[in-house]
Amino acid sequence: MDAKDFGQSGPEREAPRPWPAMSLRAATERLCAPGMLFEMETIQVRGVPMRTWKNQPPTLAAMARRAASLFADNEFIIYEEERIRYGAWFRAVAALAARLLAAGVGRGDQVAIAMRNLPEWPVAFFAITSIGAIAVPLNAWWQGEELRYGLENSGACLLICDEQRFRVVEPLRGQLADLRTVWVARPSAPLAGAEALDGLIGPARDYALLPDRDLPDVPMVPDDEATIFYTSGTSGLPKGALGTHRSTLTCCLANAFSSHRSSLRRGETPPPSRPRISLTVIPLFHVTACNASMMSMLMTGGKMVMMRKWDAVEAMRLIEREKVSVAGGVPTIAWQLLEHPDRHRYDLSSIESMAYGGAPAAPELVRLIDSDLRAQPSSGWGMTETSATVTTHAAEDYVNRPDSCGPPLPVSEIRIMAPDGQMEMPVGEVGELWAFGPQIAKGYWRDPQATQATFIDGWVRTGDLARIDDEGFCYIVDRAKDIVIRGGENIYCIEVENALFAHPAVTDAAVVGVPHRTLGEVPAAIVHLGPGHEADEVQILDWVRTRLAPFKVPVQVRFAADPLPRNANGKILKKQLRALFDPE
Repeated sequence: MDAKDFGQSGPEREAPRPWPAMSLRAATERLCAPGMLFEMETIQVRGVPMRTWKNQPPTLAAMARRAASLFADNEFIIYEEERIRYGAWFRAVAALAARLLAAGVGRGDQVAIAMRNLPEWPVAFFAITSIGAIAVPLNAWWQGEELRYGLENSGACLLICDEQRFRVVEPLRGQLADLRTVWVARPSAPLAGAEALDGLIGPARDYALLPDRDLPDVPMVPDDEATIFYTSGTSGLPKGALGTHRSTLTCCLANAFSSHRSSLRRGETPPPSRPRISLTVIPLFHVTACNASMMSMLMTGGKMVMMRKWDAVEAMRLIEREKVSVAGGVPTIAWQLLEHPDRHRYDLSSIESMAYGGAPAAPELVRLIDSDLRAQPSSGWGMTETSATVTTHAAEDYVNRPDSCGPPLPVSEIRIMAPDGQMEMPVGEVGELWAFGPQIAKGYWRDPQATQATFIDGWVRTGDLARIDDEGFCYIVDRAKDIVIRGGENIYCIEVENALFAHPAVTDAAVVGVPHRTLGEVPAAIVHLGPGHEADEVQILDWVRTRLAPFKVPVQVRFAADPLPRNANGKILKKQLRALFDPE
């Protein structure tokens, strides 16, 4: 298998032709035939027969070795003025892996990562997983109590973080019995209680000067545990989805398969291509960025252009300078690029694909990417429990079905089940979406009850309500779980409601999602104050802001004179409450 096997459609467009030129079934059969890049094999995964990619690297260590061997001189990470090639990155991974072993970290130990997107993030992730330890990416937007919970629940013995996260965690060290060691990337000054990561493996700009050595020889198999990515549960406490090397790597061929399928559907032969260049904006602590995007980059020798924080003008400057071919992340970013008044000042013609996930996109956005930006819109569906991608949707398929999230990958299956979970619904009928495949997590970390309720014989009950059409395209129609997805970030309403209830003046509260043109939706709160109590919107929002990450703070608060309306079972009638807010 070689990098030249990967084909991506370029920005040039041919004259319109009859579409589709090939059915989904025929395209899949052709791409997955014996001897092809996307050939599959059926194996036992935790006792369940599953289709897997035959050409997928078996472990994350194998992926790192492959990338360094095939693409040593390719640029891998661009961050501000730092440019790191695959060979230099691999030297840093090997150096940090050796340091972890010397620090007493071994197979099955949990090591947390809490930092914004920095070149050190991919180094830490692969160093941890290459020695058989479990990487625990923590949400860098979390505040103190949230980070404390993640570190305590995971049992992390070592934390690799940036200075901002260190300042949050350090006062909590006394509550974290398992956390022995903290390494800090890019500290501005020596830190008591932590060691500088630069002092262990050198600064990122000098990775190429590190010794040329292999990763430690640690035996591993594809179904060894590798990651714990945290997602929120309806209880309000985050749950850790336990991933394996196999589940983490299943996405590495998803983007290439989607591109090849689009070419065949268009009546073209997937062309050989250069590695893709991605503007990596969404945080790597999300499975979308880590599993779906970064693993695809490693598989093809692509380049990740990182930004310290999102800024539309800086993004356009980077797109022009680096000839970025893939941008997006979440629909919000696509909207801001399309509608920015200075867009005409920058050359954005290198963009071949505007890819995003994490939140539904308006059909108008899909159309504008295709017609105005002259790029291929690309999306799909997945969740933390599925290690990212289950369905993919791109190009003409997406333009013609902008309300769908696409058909499942060949290695995956989806079905629509009745509420009791016993009967599969007919084509076109709405029910709960279940997903199956090698990318499904093993279960929830240290939560056997939730695992038993959610993961069943290789299937995961998603909590999303959906339907499937007669060609296999999936349509998410509602969410059974009570969440708001704000620009790709999941906000579980009960967590925000619990913060509101903790306010001494609040006796009833509800959080709902209200439409927002670029973010998809944002959280808004309705509260009822107890007799004799007073509070205004600013006081309520300040109260929540000190307890939760900024993206979870409601954008508006409405005050109800009476307790909130409920049904016979005591459940708040949120559909009635949404009418109190005007869409933005």
